[in-house]
Amino acid sequence: MPKVTLKGFIIVPESELEIVKSELVNHKRLSLEEHGCIRFDVTESLENPLRFDVYEEFRDKSTFEHHQARVKASHWGKVTVNVERHYQMVE
Repeated sequence: MPKVTLKGFIIVPESELEIVKSELVNHKRLSLEEHGCIRFDVTESLENPLRFDVYEEFRDKSTFEHHQARVKASHWGKVTVNVERHYQMVE
């Protein structure tokens, strides 16, 4: 199976920026610890502090889907419910 790459960005509501930034450290750590995670980068934009650029690579579709399910049920999933997501996925 080919690897799965997700890239794009998120826009965080200003009123939720501090909680999202606070939880981001934990979100990155847990994602990188997942079986099948090759790369996981979320970087705050220098031009727009509400924008975070996202780049993820997973070994295959199965490990990517596992990541998505874990994230949805996680604390990160709860604190980012109002975040705008703009992603492209490539298999």
